[in-house]
Amino acid sequence: MKPIPVVFHIGPLQIHTYGIGLAVTFWVAYRYLAKRLRDNGYSDTWLGSTFIWVIVSSILGARIVHVAANWSFYSHNLGDIVAIWHGGLSSFGGLALGGLVGTWKAKSSQSEVSLSKLLDLVAPVLMAAWALGRLLGPQLMIAGGGRVTSSWYGMYYAGEVGKRIPAPIFQSIESFAVFIILLQIEKYVTKNGGPNLLVFFGLFAFWGAARFFDEFLWLDVNPPFDAVEVTGIVMSLVGFFVMGVLLYKQNIARKERPEELAQHEVTVD
Repeated sequence: MKPIPVVFHIGPLQIHTYGIGLAVTFWVAYRYLAKRLRDNGYSDTWLGSTFIWVIVSSILGARIVHVAANWSFYSHNLGDIVAIWHGGLSSFGGLALGGLVGTWKAKSSQSEVSLSKLLDLVAPVLMAAWALGRLLGPQLMIAGGGRVTSSWYGMYYAGEVGKRIPAPIFQSIESFAVFIILLQIEKYVTKNGGPNLLVFFGLFAFWGAARFFDEFLWLDVNPPFDAVEVTGIVMSLVGFFVMGVLLYKQNIARKERPEELAQHEVTVD
């Protein structure tokens, strides 16, 4: 199978497939988050302007971290720093800066949704967008594949020699699995009246673990571990630890207020 074209032309205009994929992913994420807000009884009128800030800051943060992590190359190729159409966006950088800016803008634009509730609403959206974005982003960019392979499922990618593990496809599948897990955690939270932030830290726990195994199993990394693997493991451990603390506190509260919690469960059912 030949590589998917990473660029095409409409007259004199050059269009990068990677950029179209990112645009579609951001649009779907916006629409899905707006729906989740409305479904939970909140207004989404503030979301449009906030989302623009999130898009810009996510791309900026993702590029800054990627360039910093690969400064040995970019220090000698300064012109490539802005060439995001060649790939090179750090998921952790985009999540960090986009999350911080998005949280700040959301809280300054509205006071209806609590921060903890907003983060729980956003977490499944991030995973749904990540699942789609892997297929419409790295899968369609230059050098988007993983390690060299001779297996039947190997694919050819532009800018790379030989068949490669289709890491973006595998990442999309695992991200969709994490998305389903987060929805199940959300059902538990709704049924049991909390705890808040369990869904959000579930994202930390399961996606962090997934990012570690992405790098370890499919991508070319410098042994024994690279920064993404270390960050993924730390993120996962923090997520599982906080989830444990939240559930422990809920269990203590359940023992102290059994009638109230039981009544909530009956109401939800």
